[in-house]
Order: sequence, then C-alpha cells, then structure tokens
Amino acid sequence: MTVPGGGEARVVAARRVALISSSFHPYPGGVEEHVRNVARELRVLGHEVVVWTVDRGEHLGTAMHDGVEVRYLPTPLPAARPGAALRFLRDVPAAWSAWRRAFRDFRPDILNIQCFGPNGIYALALHHRTGVPLVLSSHGETFVDPEVFEQSRLLTAALTRALRDSALVTGCSALVLQDLRRHHPVDGVVVPNGVDLDEAGGPAPDRDERTILAVGRLVRVKGFDLLLRAFARARLDPGTRLVIAGDGPARGELERLAADLGVRDRVEFTGRLDRAGVVAAMAGAGVVVVPSRIEAFGIVVLEAWRSGAALVATTRGGPADIVTDGVDGILVDPEDVDALAAALARVAGDPALRQRLASAGRERVTSFTWQRTAVCYAAAFDGVTRGGGGHA
Repeated sequence: MTVPGGGEARVVAARRVALISSSFHPYPGGVEEHVRNVARELRVLGHEVVVWTVDRGEHLGTAMHDGVEVRYLPTPLPAARPGAALRFLRDVPAAWSAWRRAFRDFRPDILNIQCFGPNGIYALALHHRTGVPLVLSSHGETFVDPEVFEQSRLLTAALTRALRDSALVTGCSALVLQDLRRHHPVDGVVVPNGVDLDEAGGPAPDRDERTILAVGRLVRVKGFDLLLRAFARARLDPGTRLVIAGDGPARGELERLAADLGVRDRVEFTGRLDRAGVVAAMAGAGVVVVPSRIEAFGIVVLEAWRSGAALVATTRGGPADIVTDGVDGILVDPEDVDALAAALARVAGDPALRQRLASAGRERVTSFTWQRTAVCYAAAFDGVTRGGGGHA
C-alpha cells in the first residue's frame, strides 16, 4: 500500500478503533489536532474509527467531524469537596451507561486512550469489563499539567494501572515516554505528530523578514514571557516586530509585561487564530519561535518548517529530538533569556542563515505527515492481539 507522503506501508487488517481523547473540537490544542488528523487518516487506510471524548457539561451529544462520529461522554469523578461524593454517586450510573452504550454501538477492536485524563479512567474500566486491548498514547500530560496528577491520587493510580495493563504505550516524543516511567516501567514506542503539507491558509501578506512570530496558548509553560524579555534585550533592527498569536489566561499579564519592558508598540497580540489564520501568519513571518519551558513535541515546529520561516526552538523537550541545531533550526534554552535574545538577533540579522534554515526545514518536514503518523498507529494496532470477550 502506498501512502501519500508516507512511503510504503504494509497492508494490515482493518480494525475498529475507538480514539478516546481527553479533549476534542470545539477546543483548540495539540491533542485535538492530533486526534482529528489521525482519525481521518486511519479511515483512509481502511480502518473504522470513532472518537469518544469528554463532555465538559455542554451536552454536545454525538456529532460528525471529517466523516468521523464523535461522542461527547460524561466522565464524573469523585472529589473531596462537600457534596461532591453525593453528586458522583448520583451521576456515575448514567455516565457508565453512556460509555457502555457507546461500546455496544461500535464494538471496537482497540481502545486507544489519547492523552490520559478522566477519559482514561473510563476507558480503563471498559478494558477491564470487556477484555478489549488498551493502547495508551501520551502527549506529555504528566509534565505539561503536572498539578492535575499531583492533586488527584485517583488519576495517578489509574494512570499507573493503565500503563501496566496496556498492550502498547506510545508517546509523541522520547521525553514523554521517559516521564511515563516515573509511574510505571514501560518500553513504549514514539509515534510523532504530523502536519498537512498542503494545508490551505487565508490570504497571506508578502513575507516580512522583520516579523518574529510565536503561536500557542497563552499559559506560563509556553514561555511567552521569556520571549518578551528576550525580544526587549535583543539587538534587533528597530523595525522588527514580535507577533504573539493565541489566547489564554496569561494574555493580560503578557500585555502588561510588554508595556513594562518598553516594547508594547512593537508587539502585536492577535488573539486566537483559526487554522487558516495560523498558516497565513506563518507564511508572512521571517522567524518562528517556540520558547516553551517544556514542550512534549511542538507541532508549531512542523508548521514553521512547512511555512518556509526560519525556526528558533526550545531545547526543553520534544523539539530537541527532531531539530538539528544550526541546520534546520536554532536550539536554545529559553530560560537563559540572554541566550534566547542572542539567538533572535543572530537569526533576524542574517538573511543567509534564515534562508539556509528555512530550506532545510522545508525538506525535513516531509518526514512528518499525518499519513505517516496514522501508518505508525496502524502498524502498532496490527501487533496488538484482542484478548477478551468484548461484552459491555
């Protein structure tokens, strides 16, 4: 079987795969992007796919996205707050019934947890009830949001049990698998993120080599405060501007920091962009920066390569596994603000370097397509043997 952009793939048996995601549309993020694209590409490979995700109280029911059925399922968990135990006892029978009904309606061959959260607890329960093999795919949730696990002994215990009971564990980077080993010894395999090489964008301006762009949710872990400090310190052409695309709880704090640093007139906060907006913004930038304090993988790295912008990326996490420093990007520890400032000045001030980095990035990104990611999953699922009665 020839997979577009993904080389030769061995023909595997068609599977019925339930992708059980911690979050999905209409919410933005790397996990949501991963699951949406993997679901679509697994269908192209001949598998039957559904997405089961967490109902956050909107009661979205069942919807179709890209031809894939998506069920938003309740996931009540016990809590220590007054009255919480009674609410849990009241709500859990209906929630469990909804999960069992989803199982009976689809009869999956594989239960694939995508990013462990409350979704993982209910998927684990289904695995124990039905014997259907469990595959756990981690996206760095154990270190990107560590307080979630630190505050919930139930979630931590369930993750440990799921790691022990899974037929296969995957991580989007080697760092993700390494961190999982704090909870349970696992071998695991890396299944990286991908990118759509032909994704359409909105109307893009001519590339402005004096534009430095960063994209992501405005939260501390993404390091935009570090980028602002580095931008203020860097010796840059006065016409150079910084564009921060995204939204989140830290936006007000970041805008105040830009003002305090005296660069507010050179920094643009665009708010959240849709997919076409992100593609267009990158097409118009000279440099894309990923300044995360820690990054599980960094889909923005792939998007920067695809766009033809020069890349500056964090050494802290997944980008360091795929970026070759000085070849297809510049790697720097963003916690060292002076080093980050020097990297910005170096790349922004050297047109030949930007061109070399951009050209190498365009070549490198062809190894990271969603088709290839789906082929990795399909091969992994093919090696998982069903071991139960499959009754919920």
